[in-house]
Amino acid sequence: MTVTLEVAEGVGTLRLNRPPMNALDIATQDRLKELAEEATRRADVRAVVIYGGERVFAAGADIKEMQDMDHAAMVQRSRDLQDAFTAVARIPKPVVAAVTGYALGGGCELALCADYRIAADNAKLGQPEILLGLIPGAGGTQRLPRLVGPSKAKDLIFTGRQVRAAEALAIGLVDRVVPAAEVYEEAHDWAARLARGPAIALRAAKESVDTGLEADIDTGLAVERNWFAGLFATEDRERGMRSFVEEGPGKAKFL
Repeated sequence: MTVTLEVAEGVGTLRLNRPPMNALDIATQDRLKELAEEATRRADVRAVVIYGGERVFAAGADIKEMQDMDHAAMVQRSRDLQDAFTAVARIPKPVVAAVTGYALGGGCELALCADYRIAADNAKLGQPEILLGLIPGAGGTQRLPRLVGPSKAKDLIFTGRQVRAAEALAIGLVDRVVPAAEVYEEAHDWAARLARGPAIALRAAKESVDTGLEADIDTGLAVERNWFAGLFATEDRERGMRSFVEEGPGKAKFL
């Protein structure tokens, strides 16, 4: 399988496995969507890591496959392409990308679908589609400017240049840089910590932030207000407040 889902300790690892560069061909895109939807449904998956292995995250789309596609074929396929990545972005649980080596084109766009990005100190990220006479087609023109701002996003998209981990951290494209050998462990630890948290509240927080970024502030505030009030009906809220009163902050156990 070009993508697998492995679950342990509440953490589901979506592992890309298409050597040597994890090129995101159509079969891989479809499998990614299938497993993202499975991770969404499964109660034993409480947080997700996206990982491409020790050497490379994903070097982009399969160019040889795309070269044979004409306009009509890509009109048909482009929606499925975006839907695969959107399925990852809409996993209603914390998602972290563990970025090693290259994360280019579709690989960078996949990392953008995560809530948090931990990169190896040797990672290189970018959107080189312009060098093929194209633009990003799996969400890059939308998610990248929302993350780093329009000016920095346009620089990366217009030039197609690659950025090293240090610059990616400086512009906000990644959130943490660690030695290459530690990337997956750090990402798994981040996910595992959140997997032990209140699942419904984490879903509420993610939906509130994501919806608010795509709407006017009044709509965002309404979503926040509804989730905030609704959480008072959950057992996790009762457990969290009871623990705070009886034991002090930060000691509640939600599993």
